Amino acid sequence: MIIIRLDVMLAKRKMTLTELSEQVGITLANLSIFKTGRAKAVKLETLNKICQVLQCQPGDLLEWEADEERIAE
Repeated sequence: MIIIRLDVMLAKRKMTLTELSEQVGITLANLSIFKTGRAKAVKLETLNKICQVLQCQPGDLLEWEADEERIAE
């Protein structure tokens, strides 16, 4: 499972989701969907813009965690 760590990077950069939305040019609603992990996909272009604004690497925003249910099978 992919874990989204956008809230961690926003806190480190002392930035709100609204400020990020304005700087990246993505709606607050779409960024919120991404932040909460409900997004089914993310464009590389979008990820690039977020990384540019937050001055971070994609790995700072995304983390893979093994799905315990799958491992148990």
